[in-house]
Amino acid sequence: MRVIVADCSAEYSGRLSASLPPAKRVLLIKADNSLLIFSELGSYKPLNWMAAPCTLKDVTPDSVEAADGPTPEHILRVCADKTSDVLEVSLYHVYSDTTYDLGIDPGLIKDGVEDHLQRYLSEQIDRIGPGSKLIRREYPTAIGPVDIMALNADGEHVAIEIKRHGGIDGVEQLTRYCELLNRDPLCLCSMVLRPVERLVFSPKER
Repeated sequence: MRVIVADCSAEYSGRLSASLPPAKRVLLIKADNSLLIFSELGSYKPLNWMAAPCTLKDVTPDSVEAADGPTPEHILRVCADKTSDVLEVSLYHVYSDTTYDLGIDPGLIKDGVEDHLQRYLSEQIDRIGPGSKLIRREYPTAIGPVDIMALNADGEHVAIEIKRHGGIDGVEQLTRYCELLNRDPLCLCSMVLRPVERLVFSPKER
């Protein structure tokens, strides 16, 4: 894991366009070259990111045409491997640039209630709609695992997040997952947020 603290700006181009004006931010670069940009506020939600599979290049200022405004010390250009999406981060002043070896992560361990509900729902996936099919539990993404990934009867991907207490944080989490998954041209994702009290199982299943 590479952690960079720097004054930076960013431009995202491709199927969507977005920009971040210059400010001090934290960049996380993972071993798979995925890059996430964070600010001081906003909890754990990144301001912008490029998910794997992607290619990262460190472009030196000498290879970049001069433009109005300050000249960056470095430019990190991250290109998606399967699409034309590009995230370009200009670093104007680097305060810290450190790499850590985090080793192999054992993964997230769910508490009893959420884990049981996740297992029961995955075994009875048609509860979200007739004709639904399970893809897998703990579906991996660059920003964390989706509790359950399924296909509905229309062939659309459905991301399901199980929470003991429903709230806006769960909605934002699902929204981030769907935004990320929808960057894949083969995945059209909808989202499902179900309060625990709405999932009713038989006494033997409790």
